[in-house]
Amino acid sequence: MIPEDTGRGRRRTLRHLVMSALSGTLAGTVAAGALMLLDIGSIGTLVERSTDPLLAAATVFAPFALIGTAAGTAIGLAPYFRKFRR
Repeated sequence: MIPEDTGRGRRRTLRHLVMSALSGTLAGTVAAGALMLLDIGSIGTLVERSTDPLLAAATVFAPFALIGTAAGTAIGLAPYFRKFRR
């Protein structure tokens, strides 16, 4: 394999992982937004009535976004684990 092909393969892999992580982040954020909009578990009400709603919303969104990022990255890595196991 020539060095140009190796670099191109790495860029494709990194692009794939970044896109997987971003889609996971988006999915986590959408899930947190749905929880707040549908007021599941009174999360929306608690955020609305807090003294600092922006901080409360960030406290809800951040963990969901991070978990979504981790899940998206893990799903994105799954084909590579299968490829290198052979």
